[in-house]
Amino acid sequence: MTRRTVLACALAAAVFHSFPLLADSTHTLAYAPAPVDNPLKGLVPYQADVRSRFPHSLEFNYIAYASLVKGYDTFDWTPLERMLDDIASRGHQAVFRIYLEYPNKKGTIPDFLIRDGLKIHTYINTNTQPLPEAPVETPDYEDPNLRRSLKSFIAALGRKYDGDARIGFITAGLLGTWGEWHTHPRNDLFASKAVQTEVMDAYEAAFKATPVLLRYPAGKGDSRKAPNADRNFGYHDDSFAWATLATGRKQDSWFYMPALLAAGPAAESRWKTHPIGGEIRPEAWGQVFDENPGNPQIQDFARCVETTHASWLMDSGMFRKQQDPERIRRAENHVRRMGYEFHCPTVTLGQITDQRLPVSIDIENRGVAPFYAGWKSEFGLLKDNKAVWSTTNTHLLTGILPGDRPNRWTQTLDLRGVPPGTYTLALRVPNPLPNGKPLRFANATQDAHAPGWLSLAPVVIQP
Repeated sequence: MTRRTVLACALAAAVFHSFPLLADSTHTLAYAPAPVDNPLKGLVPYQADVRSRFPHSLEFNYIAYASLVKGYDTFDWTPLERMLDDIASRGHQAVFRIYLEYPNKKGTIPDFLIRDGLKIHTYINTNTQPLPEAPVETPDYEDPNLRRSLKSFIAALGRKYDGDARIGFITAGLLGTWGEWHTHPRNDLFASKAVQTEVMDAYEAAFKATPVLLRYPAGKGDSRKAPNADRNFGYHDDSFAWATLATGRKQDSWFYMPALLAAGPAAESRWKTHPIGGEIRPEAWGQVFDENPGNPQIQDFARCVETTHASWLMDSGMFRKQQDPERIRRAENHVRRMGYEFHCPTVTLGQITDQRLPVSIDIENRGVAPFYAGWKSEFGLLKDNKAVWSTTNTHLLTGILPGDRPNRWTQTLDLRGVPPGTYTLALRVPNPLPNGKPLRFANATQDAHAPGWLSLAPVVIQP
C-alpha cells in the first residue's frame, strides 16, 4: 500500500471516527434529525405548487365520481391522469379521494345512473362547519345500478392504478358527504352495512400494493358501520387534533380514539401494518402548532400523533400563506415525529475475502409508525461524489416498528469487478417515482458523500 493510499484511508475514516478496514470493525454513526419532507409522511397540502411554504412530499385532491365514470364499464381517466402527472412533476406522491356527494357541488353523480332511475335526495346540509350550510345531493346508496357501478369502477381503478408510483395513498371515499362515510345529520340516508361491505370487498380485491384508508374504525358491534377491523385497510382521522382523543363524554364516542378502542384489538394494532392518515380539523389549521393554540377544543398535536401513530395529515393552515417563522419551526419539530424516522446507529464490516465483503447494519425506527411501502434499498460504493457501483439490498424497511430493538441487516457484497481503491460504502432507498424524494435516514452522514446516500464506512479494495 502506498503512502498516498494510507493517507486517503485515514482521511476517509476520520469522517466516521473509525479506521480503514483491516479486520472486522464496527463503526458508530451519529444521529441527526431526518428531513421533514421525507416521502410518504408529513403534512399534505391541496394540489398546488406551495413548496416555498412548508416542506412536504405529498399532495391531496378530490375527484368527482361523474368526471371519471361514464357508463357501467366505461371510464375516462383523463382528470385523474392530469392530477397525478401534475403532482408527480414536483417530485411528490398523490393522496386522493373520489366522491359522489359534496355540499354546494352539482353534477357529481353520473347522468346515466340518474336516467336509469337512481333517486337523489336534495336537502340543506347543516354539518359544514366552519363553512356555511349548503345544499347537497345524496344518492340512494341501496340502488342496485349504483352498487353495480361502484363495484365495476373500483375493480377498474385497481387494474389501472394499483402500485402506481405516483400514488401514495387512496382514501376509500365514494360513500357519504365528501366521501367520508357518513351523511350526518341525515344518518338515515347513509349506505347500509351491505353496501359498505360490497365497497370494502371490491377495494380489497382490487388493491394489493397501494394502501387504501377508511374514515372510521368499526367493530362487529357497531350499529351503523360494517366491521372493518380485520380488513386490509388503514384509517384516516379527518377531525385530527379536534375530535381525536377521548374526552370521557358520551356524545364524543365518535371521536377517533374512542371509536378505535370500541372496534377492538385488531383495530388498535392496525397502525403496525396499515397506514394512519387524515386531516387536521379546519378550525385548528396552523394554530395547532402554536404553543398556545387559543381554541380550547384543539387537542395536543404531539399527543394525538403519538396515540394514533399518524403518518400523514392534510393541512391548509401551513400552506395558504407564508407563516410566522416560530410557527414554522414548531411545526417542523412536530411533523418530523410523524410516521417513520430511521436511524442507523452502527455498521459492522468483515474482512474482504475472495472479493466479498460481509456487511451488518443495525436500523432503528425513532418515529411513531412503520414504513409501509415495499421500496427496495441499495448498497453502493461512492467515489468522487457519486456511486460507482451498486447492488440491491435483500432487506426491506417494512415491519421495523418504533420502540423495537434495532433490526439487523446482514448481507455479503460481491465486489468482483470493482477496481482497487478507497471508497465509501453507502446505503440508499430510492423513490420509485423517477424524480421523487428519496427516503433519507436520521444520520449525520446522510448525503455526506453523494445526494440520497447514507454514508456508512470507508472501504479499501486492494489489488
